[in-house]
Amino acid sequence: MKQATTGTISGCLVWVIAFFAISLCVLPMSMMIGGFTAVSDFAVRQTGAIVCPENTTPEVRSFATYGSGPSTTYVLQCVDASGEVVMEDPVGFAFLWIGILVGIGLLLSGILAFALAAPAGVLIAKLFSKLKRTQ
Repeated sequence: MKQATTGTISGCLVWVIAFFAISLCVLPMSMMIGGFTAVSDFAVRQTGAIVCPENTTPEVRSFATYGSGPSTTYVLQCVDASGEVVMEDPVGFAFLWIGILVGIGLLLSGILAFALAAPAGVLIAKLFSKLKRTQ
């Protein structure tokens, strides 16, 4: 019984370490990809379906701004059938899209950590047994 408990605890610890190491790479990448693709047609359709009221079409309007220098600003507009803007969302749609991609990144990190935990555990066990033999 004690052997199974120790194995379970060490297996969970290896999974947590693998999850942390994989997340260090996957999560910044998913945030970067989310930031770059937030104004793509696919992202606007997906987040617009959540943000915009029913019977409206999500569209992105871009315009030049001059704060600390020239830049482009994007605004999600919910347009009804007559072409009138019902609602504008300047930031929420991008945060929502980045959050969706980060959630996918967390799920991917968990799956990869689960798949790589057993090989990592075997590698760690071999390393410890080799260290014990050399002492």
